[in-house]
Amino acid sequence: MQILVLILGIVVLHRACALKCFECRLGPSGSCTETKDCPSNTQCGSFRLTSYAGGTKTDVKERGCAAAEECVQASVNYGVIQNLITSKCCTSDLCNSQDAPEGSICPPNGKKCFYCDGTNCTKTLNCNGNEDYCISRVTAVGQEVTAKGCASKQICSAELSALIGEEISCCQGDLCNSGSSTTVGLLLFVTPLISLVLFS
Repeated sequence: MQILVLILGIVVLHRACALKCFECRLGPSGSCTETKDCPSNTQCGSFRLTSYAGGTKTDVKERGCAAAEECVQASVNYGVIQNLITSKCCTSDLCNSQDAPEGSICPPNGKKCFYCDGTNCTKTLNCNGNEDYCISRVTAVGQEVTAKGCASKQICSAELSALIGEEISCCQGDLCNSGSSTTVGLLLFVTPLISLVLFS
C-alpha cells in the first residue's frame, strides 16, 4: 500500500510541477487559447519568423514549449531572401501570452559572403547585424545542395541544425564560402526554417 501511495504521489507531484504554456500558430485574429503541459527541460516561448523576399514581408508567429536552444535572435540571408528569427522565452505558467518582438534588418556589419543568384554563386553579399558566418552548403532531407549567404552563429550551431532538421555548413571569415555554382531552390530553405518555430 505504501508503494502505491508513493507512486501516486510522484505522478501527482510531476503533474503539479509541469509548466503550462500557450501553444498555437497565430492566425489573423492573433488569439491563442490552447495550452500544453511542457516537459521539465523546456520553457514557454513566443516565436516570430519574418521573411523578406522581393519586397514582400511574411510574418509567422507561434507559441509553445521551447528548449533553450530555440530561444534565439538570429538571421540568415541568402541574398534574395532574408529570414529573421526572434523569440521571447519565460519560465512561469502561461507566461508566453505576448508575441515575440518584431525583428528588423540591421545595417551591414562589414563582413562579406558569396551568395547564389540562379546558377551564379559568385556574387558578393554584405552581411547584416549579427550575421558573422558564411553559409557554404545545406543538407536537407538527406540531399546536399549548394547554398551561400550570411548567417548568425546560432543558425550554424549543431543544436539548431538538429532542431530545424537540416545541417548548415558555415565558415568564418570574409568570402570564405567560395566554391562551385549550382541552381538552388530557395523555397527549400524557407520551409525548414519555419520548422524552427514548430514545437514538439
